[in-house]
Amino acid sequence: MIFAKQALLPGGWQANIRLTLDGGHVLSVETGAAPFHGDVTVDCLVPGMPNAHSHAFQRGFSGMTERRGAGRDSFWTWREMMYRFALSVQPEDVQALAEMAYVEMLEAGYTRVGEFHYLHHDTDGSFYDNPAELSARIFAAAHETGIALTHLPVFYAHGGFGPVQADDGQRRFLHGLDTFGELVEACDAMVTRPQDRVGYAPHSLRAASQEELARLAQAFHGRKTHIHIAEQMKEVEDCLAFHGQRPVAWAMDNLPVDANWCLIHATHLTDEERRAIASSGAVAGLCPVTEANLGDGMFPAISYLAEGGRIAIGTDSNIRIDVAEELRTLEYGQRLFHRARNMLAGEGGSTGRRLFEASLTGGAQALDAPPPVIAPGMPADLVALCDPLTLVAEGDQMLDRWIFGRDMAVSDVWAGGRHVVTDGRHVCRDRIQMRFAEALGRVLA
Repeated sequence: MIFAKQALLPGGWQANIRLTLDGGHVLSVETGAAPFHGDVTVDCLVPGMPNAHSHAFQRGFSGMTERRGAGRDSFWTWREMMYRFALSVQPEDVQALAEMAYVEMLEAGYTRVGEFHYLHHDTDGSFYDNPAELSARIFAAAHETGIALTHLPVFYAHGGFGPVQADDGQRRFLHGLDTFGELVEACDAMVTRPQDRVGYAPHSLRAASQEELARLAQAFHGRKTHIHIAEQMKEVEDCLAFHGQRPVAWAMDNLPVDANWCLIHATHLTDEERRAIASSGAVAGLCPVTEANLGDGMFPAISYLAEGGRIAIGTDSNIRIDVAEELRTLEYGQRLFHRARNMLAGEGGSTGRRLFEASLTGGAQALDAPPPVIAPGMPADLVALCDPLTLVAEGDQMLDRWIFGRDMAVSDVWAGGRHVVTDGRHVCRDRIQMRFAEALGRVLA
């Protein structure tokens, strides 16, 4: 049983809410209730946030790429460090890194992760005896930590438009269409929890040819489809040179982009491209902290949301794992560019509430998850916020204080009804952190 002094329910904020959980779902929601002896009492309860885009193994080199080399530093120079790290991890390391990332996601208020997983093969590029070995490690990490998983095995075949042959740093990523189909089937067979899903992800327009993209769309029709697109200006320029169109314009003309698609980053857009994404029903998967860290650019969120566009947030490189920081960075980027405040709030509304609810809804759509609401029959994916100052504040102000202030923090998290975070710490943190440290010791030795 959970007693919440305030809770964000489908009809809005309500006070004095008592929840009964059963079998991973919310059994009942009582309003105007009183706490019972033995209830877990929390200040504020909200639905858990979906994390639409993660590369879990990259958690291992968080903060290790902040030294400038010769010349201009960019995504492309960062990528070389990522490749070196990716070529060093063994299966047990992949699992340990993912477990640590997922612990931190749950502690931050994420209850589902979309794992955009392109690390498939052994360090020499050969297939493991189990070709889905590294995907199995991701499933194991999700099971261990309790986070719901939307697994997105990545199709990666080329090193650039043309197609250009992949380079040696990409050897662990590569698949042909037939072997990739077998990988997805193997991932389907790993789904043993009701909350887990399998979609697929063509890595990018530069890593899959037009024919391959078309055949993938046909083979996996109806699945959730994620793709990196228009993240960097170099990608835009290369796409223009090869296809004669910008990436999003080309995708809209040549791929069946609809509500099953999530366009990751989609940073560099013309007005026409922005309107096309909004009208397609697809989700724009934004990763503001990583996009800022890599110097990618800024998504045109104000116009896009005004046009009815759908967004989700993701932690991407996992350099930082924090729901509030992703939402705050999204808003602050708009403020810096437009030199005004509360840019993504509706007229007279709360910025925190608008960002939080938009990302909840879009994230659930992108990851094939049930609607993220606190209601009977829905999954018990719940996040409690604590207010150590015990201030009297209305619900929306609680979200604003969490996202933009310093005092509110995540105290408890239930994922699939499992109470995985108490007093701000994951119940398995100590042993998982130890395995994480051992993995890093091996990889960085």
